[in-house]
Amino acid sequence: MDLFLQIWGAVFYLSNKVFFALSVGREALLKQWLQMAAWIVYLLGVPAWVAVLLGHNNWIAASIEAGGVPAMLLGLYNAFKGAVQTHKTLNALVSLCTYASLGFGLFYSLNHHGGIVSLSQVLEMGVMIGFLMGSYLLAKHRDQGWLFFMLMNVSMAALMILQDKPILMGQQLASLCFVVYGYTKTRHEPHALSDH
Repeated sequence: MDLFLQIWGAVFYLSNKVFFALSVGREALLKQWLQMAAWIVYLLGVPAWVAVLLGHNNWIAASIEAGGVPAMLLGLYNAFKGAVQTHKTLNALVSLCTYASLGFGLFYSLNHHGGIVSLSQVLEMGVMIGFLMGSYLLAKHRDQGWLFFMLMNVSMAALMILQDKPILMGQQLASLCFVVYGYTKTRHEPHALSDH
């Protein structure tokens, strides 16, 4: 079952990064479809990742993965609508969920462990900040989200190798390559995700 969950999580999360990277600089309709596909496969990968993380008592990272679902839904909504500006009510709800998840993760970690006392905790904090802020910023069409995804990928890859999950570690490193590619493209394309 563990191998199945690793493959499931790896395939869907890597597909997310591939679709996002391929969407940069494309014509409007293709870009819209690629971004919608990226958000859908991201959502489909969440259950596997949450199961893997809970199986290793990574409660902080698991709650962050689940807590990022509203940001993914906002990203899907924006991609479907082709919206550059996000819907105000949805944006407020996602902002609330994002910051509440960040606060919960930090509070839970400090309270449960009596501070930051382990390497896995530090890595989970990197995953937490990178995942939530990356998803949130990309959902708002801001290219700084790619930088947070880089933090997430490096932190999660290190956490997975510590927990003997080579497939998921490899997927995170492969995802990092697509994230770097996507970010590089946004810096050179005039009509990329960025609002600036």
